[in-house]
Amino acid sequence: MSSPDTEELATTPPPADEPETPRSGRFWRGLTGSLAAGMVVLAVFVLVVAGVCLFAGAPGPGPLMLIGHPVAAVVAVLAQRVADTRNGRVAGFAGLAVVVSVTAALSLFWWS
Repeated sequence: MSSPDTEELATTPPPADEPETPRSGRFWRGLTGSLAAGMVVLAVFVLVVAGVCLFAGAPGPGPLMLIGHPVAAVVAVLAQRVADTRNGRVAGFAGLAVVVSVTAALSLFWWS
């Protein structure tokens, strides 16, 4: 029931040539996108902590950590971009590259 003051709007269906992403593909892209975004946040956090430690004269993260986190974040974001724009095996392997990049950074820099 619609009131006399409202008007129903027409909706546009999605293009017919655009393939539907399977549910598992959406979950995988969402998971890897979250990992890539988390890696970016962690890289920014490490850089901010290094800056605070520099100005406070306190010991902070070493040069390997200051280089490794941003590199891992860039690799993860670029791989996620491929995963978001491609389908099939290419997207799956790009998502796997995100997981490997994040796992490598976390295990190399935070495991001790």
